[in-house]
Amino acid sequence: MVRVILHLTVLRKTMTKRFFMGLMPLILSLNVSAQVPHGGEPMWQTNPTLNYVPVHRMPGIDLDVLRAADEVTDAVKSAPWRFGEEFDVDIGLQHGYWDVMEGIAVWRTVIESPGALAVGLRFSEFQLPKGAKLFIWNREAIEFIGSFDHRNHKSWGGLATGLVAGDAAVVEIQCTVHQMDEVILTIDQVVHAYRDVIGKASLIAESLGVERGPYGNSGACNINVNCPQGATWQCEKRSVALILSGGYAVCTGALVNNTAQDGTPLFLTANHCLGGNVGNWTFVFNHETAGCTGNNGPTNQTVSGAEILENSGASDFALLLLDETPPLSYDVFYAGWDGTDATNVQNTTGIHHPAGDLKKICIDEDAAYHANAAGAAVWWIDEWEDGVTEGGSSGSPLFDQNHRIIGQLYGGAALCQGTVNNGQFDYYGRMGVSFNNGIAEYIDPLGLGLEVLDGYPGQGCVNSFAVDLGIGISGAPEGVICGGGEVVIEINLTNQGTDELTSVVLGYAIDGGEEQTSSWTGSLEQYESTTVSLPAFEVPDGNTTVDIYVIAVNGGDDENSFNNSVETSFTAFAGDTHDFTLELVLDDYGSETTWDLRRLGQVIYEGGPYEDDQDGQVVAVPLCLEDGCYILRVYDSWGDGMCCDYGEGGWTILGPQEEVIVDGGEFGEVDFELFCTDEMNVSEAPQNVLSVYPSPARDMIYVHGVGSGASVRAYDMTGRSIASHVIIAGDTRITTTSWPRGWAILRVEWNGQIQTARVLLE
Repeated sequence: MVRVILHLTVLRKTMTKRFFMGLMPLILSLNVSAQVPHGGEPMWQTNPTLNYVPVHRMPGIDLDVLRAADEVTDAVKSAPWRFGEEFDVDIGLQHGYWDVMEGIAVWRTVIESPGALAVGLRFSEFQLPKGAKLFIWNREAIEFIGSFDHRNHKSWGGLATGLVAGDAAVVEIQCTVHQMDEVILTIDQVVHAYRDVIGKASLIAESLGVERGPYGNSGACNINVNCPQGATWQCEKRSVALILSGGYAVCTGALVNNTAQDGTPLFLTANHCLGGNVGNWTFVFNHETAGCTGNNGPTNQTVSGAEILENSGASDFALLLLDETPPLSYDVFYAGWDGTDATNVQNTTGIHHPAGDLKKICIDEDAAYHANAAGAAVWWIDEWEDGVTEGGSSGSPLFDQNHRIIGQLYGGAALCQGTVNNGQFDYYGRMGVSFNNGIAEYIDPLGLGLEVLDGYPGQGCVNSFAVDLGIGISGAPEGVICGGGEVVIEINLTNQGTDELTSVVLGYAIDGGEEQTSSWTGSLEQYESTTVSLPAFEVPDGNTTVDIYVIAVNGGDDENSFNNSVETSFTAFAGDTHDFTLELVLDDYGSETTWDLRRLGQVIYEGGPYEDDQDGQVVAVPLCLEDGCYILRVYDSWGDGMCCDYGEGGWTILGPQEEVIVDGGEFGEVDFELFCTDEMNVSEAPQNVLSVYPSPARDMIYVHGVGSGASVRAYDMTGRSIASHVIIAGDTRITTTSWPRGWAILRVEWNGQIQTARVLLE
């Protein structure tokens, strides 16, 4: 049969689709990915080119035995929902085939599991040199997952990946010939998926004959989260994720907010879900159908791996820290919580993945109450009015009427009976009890003593407060203000409550000074916003912090005080300034690059990280600087600088006339340089004249290459002056006993020329 491979480019970094046409109808590429991939595609080849590649065949499975066991465990809510049989293997680089062509090395091996609807892999060892890539693709060359590269390295050394459709997967590594010896790879587990875990596996393998969600097939009484019952839960649903491990849809859980509200990926699930290495878990976000009907949803928004921060059987909770923060493209939500354990709950809502299926919602219109079950303090749900939970729902969040998590699913007997539920109970471990068992330390990192916190980001999300004003900074100085002058700060007022807002009194203080007030009157309905400006004030020289807070709303108190205060800080140079520029040329891995500019230990400017795959992109940062000396520090988190293996990156400080003051780019973990504003008026110094040795040094350094009268000033890495010296006669030595240990930068001025040199003091 003749095949024609058609390529479709999709403008998304996280996924590539491939189309395949033969003497049959067009087969769509499957919408599957895993973890956070980093672009590229495998070197797709036709089947004959795999003739030299070793094939590792898994033993067969007994479907009748597996299905009989599943009939029992599927009804046990606390048991993980199994979709695949796991095989332990030991497949390393020696079990594959290297193909070398024009300096590029490609390694492949084939994993075959006859009769599988999809194949999943786990790597016990996964270490790739920078620039190398790993892909997993099905032998029919229809779809792939990856690439995975050095950015997917985990602290435990391995990597858990998603699934590819069909009964055979090709593992492919791409690297340069010189990197072959740096690759470390071992496959220790193969998953044979015998349930339809891809949704459209029937296109390339015999399906089970029913439409299923990609990871499961829950009961008919379950309600998709995007049905009308979920209309007011569109923020909270984005916190919920399905947990996969090997051949199991283990549980469900949710991202939770913390008092710093900084997007730390804290993830709440159930204690009984733990087992094995959570570093092997895969967390699938936004796995839901777009509307009320349908049973297929995206599976490409995933994060791989986590660590356990705290867990306890007293309330059956486990708090994890995901290994990676979900990217902005996932649009996740960090759910709020209530740890008061108060018994005034009016109604509850659960959001979950039953049997590993698409995201569902269940609603209890009655009050949950305190109880004890299976050795834990729980919230008891007598019966769901809408929907139910099932196996795989364990660990899913229970929300109260205020849209805050009060617990996570432990167990119960609620199930579907056809298209209706069976009227049975469920129970959830209580957040209030978890508070006294270690969870508060992590979700209240600021130590504010809060027991209640709303979700983040919260704008546009539902709450039940009648009077609730939220304030934020919509306009304020950024960076450095040059030359002084007046400053105006703009405040955004948003009505996040149900009552109309008609008046607001704001208080504010500049650098902790006397309280000042500003008032607003008007009309704001729920979720409407307006912007008000604080009175202009003359900017002082130096650092300024302005604290803004709510004094009164509608003539009284705000019912929710947590979103009632903000602050903004800025720096002003009120005197004479100079216009310099930092120019960065990015390499392929801009995410590794950060920098800061310091003077006298204070950070004046900072930036990064940047996007990857932007080699050659120029980032120009204007710098308004007072007279003085500054330290620029440029960091590379991988430790290989900005040039030159992965692009021609680098950095340059330009003076007011766009003259080059200092530059760099070839370094390891950090590059740093001292420059002073008066250098723009100094002629360029000859090269290779000044030398300072030894380095490292202890009590003494020698300065060579300048004559008598040279002025030497030493600075530490923060830009603080630590010593000064005048050379009396030619080459000289300087005692460094009193200097702080670490890097020092010497600035030497002689005969109208300025040179710098670094020395490491031990």
